[in-house]
Amino acid sequence: MMTVYDLAENQYGRPRAAKALAAAAREPYWLDDPERPAALPALARDAETDLAVVGGGYTGLWTALMAKERDPGRRVVLLEGSRIAWAASGRNGGFCESSLTHGEANGIKHLPDEAAQLDRLGRENLREMAETVQRYGIDCGFELTGSLSVATEAHQVQWLEEEADADNPDLVFLDRDAVRKEVDSPLYLAGLWDRTGTALLNPARLAWGLQRAALEAGVEIFENTPVRDLENAGGKVRVLTDGGTVTASRVALATNVFPSLLKRTRLFTVPVYDYALMTEPLSPGQLAAIGWHNRQGLSDLNNRFHYYRLTTDRDGAARILFGGYDAVYNYGRRMKPEYEHRQETYERLASHFAATFPQLADVRFSHAWGGAIDTCSRFFAFFTTAYGGKVAFSAGYTGLGVGATRFGANVMLDLLSGEQTERTELQMVKRKPLPFPPEPVAWLGVKITTAAMVRADRRQGRRGPWLKAMDAVGMGFDS
Repeated sequence: MMTVYDLAENQYGRPRAAKALAAAAREPYWLDDPERPAALPALARDAETDLAVVGGGYTGLWTALMAKERDPGRRVVLLEGSRIAWAASGRNGGFCESSLTHGEANGIKHLPDEAAQLDRLGRENLREMAETVQRYGIDCGFELTGSLSVATEAHQVQWLEEEADADNPDLVFLDRDAVRKEVDSPLYLAGLWDRTGTALLNPARLAWGLQRAALEAGVEIFENTPVRDLENAGGKVRVLTDGGTVTASRVALATNVFPSLLKRTRLFTVPVYDYALMTEPLSPGQLAAIGWHNRQGLSDLNNRFHYYRLTTDRDGAARILFGGYDAVYNYGRRMKPEYEHRQETYERLASHFAATFPQLADVRFSHAWGGAIDTCSRFFAFFTTAYGGKVAFSAGYTGLGVGATRFGANVMLDLLSGEQTERTELQMVKRKPLPFPPEPVAWLGVKITTAAMVRADRRQGRRGPWLKAMDAVGMGFDS
């Protein structure tokens, strides 16, 4: 049986999709911003510091800023191999969720005894993040819109009905008519609106705002300074770069999808490439044709799911970001610039967009881009320490890092302090996911799992023997 998106690809056609993409810039919409900060200098000398942070994405920026908030007198140096937010932090969809575990159901599956506690901590983290954005005047379009999960296949309606909670006024089930009053798509059969669990924002501007706040707090940031290795130096750690050595009392590794400087952690993640499109600005009539007055972030319920949202240009014009579906793993955990674009996926997304919003079928796309996500087998972050507790590491956010990286940064700072806190006592922090196998088994396993996910989507969500076996051992593959 074909899904509605299989049918869309057949009906819309590659030539039509290619035409809609013809003028799309092959770069992330968020980074194509005239207000992007100028590059900061690279490290060109040896230095000493209390804390060295490796990585200038969200995890590293939050770690550096909150380290100064905890102790303004602490010396902090942040080392970024390229530019601040050039990777996942500047390429994502801008969904900032309260969940720390890739959704409530996944949290219950992996950590049932901590699920309620992690839900509370996640909501506290989102609230504190909103307060930080306001306190530092970070102009990133932060808006607490909530999220809308939509059923596009008949069997998914019951899933949403079962997830709805009559005692929770912020979790609202919408039947077909009600969901189409929120966002008008002929594909929608039902919806579930979580009013409080998700904020939307401009992801690059969040990172640049954190960069500004960190610099003003006294953090030294060096761009275009890749870290090559770590060395134990007795009571300290040497951080080796091409431009000099940073000797630090403590080190926080925030490299996420990139190969870890701790070799023993490298099998815990695989890089999965995800892709997105951004439409040209919509006219008032086009925007009125779809409704979307409450601006929720949307996603469907398929194994290969889409995520999409409204965004607003500086001049007030509205656009739609539409991404997801394909999650592409390349043999050998390879990461290359050429993997950041995939015409086949762009055309597939364009056809799915046209099926979702036929009233916008003639809209063209201004930007098309991709990037790598650090996927781990349980779909949410893990942590470890090394060098006698002088180094902390966090990775594995699996596409939900916009909010969860702030929590992860707090965990790393707690671990480096040596103090026992509520966060450090979590099983989430103490336990690690199952590692992925080495090649060629990893590649073969991902291919088999992807094919099984496709079959499940085409069989009314029924999971076959392979997916059931992976569920039983706690091994997953997801974007």
